[in-house]
Amino acid sequence: MTRPYIDKTNPEIYRALNGAVRAARTSYAAVGLPLDLVELVNVRVSQINGCPTCLSVHVPAARAAGVDQQTLDLLPSWRQDTSQLFTAPQRAALELAEALTEPQPGTGLTSVADAVAAASREFDDDQLSALEWAVVLINAYNRVSIASGHPPAPRDRN
Repeated sequence: MTRPYIDKTNPEIYRALNGAVRAARTSYAAVGLPLDLVELVNVRVSQINGCPTCLSVHVPAARAAGVDQQTLDLLPSWRQDTSQLFTAPQRAALELAEALTEPQPGTGLTSVADAVAAASREFDDDQLSALEWAVVLINAYNRVSIASGHPPAPRDRN
């Protein structure tokens, strides 16, 4: 049985999701949330969720936004990085992204409340809210692509 592309079978819902992303991107710029940080979060959340489609889109987008290759290479192990490759804002954003993507109270992982508290030391309220929206929205896209069985985006061979 083939899975329906839920973005195609309910295009009005997908258009609304795309509209939310457009509004969020406007918000990122308005509050001074760097696009490279947003794309780093998009990649990390897509790694956690195992979404090849979103990784095939957001890894190149992260590079285009200025995230260097070493940072992308070491992203899955950012918590173990002792070289200070990841900045304090990046660490706070990644911790928040992981907590919101896999909220697991009682597991020893960072709670959402603790992650928000840590992020609030690096970001003002408007930036924190925009960052949380970034995490919520990439999680939604991951779920759409995984539910639909979307393939990875074609690779630019140039």
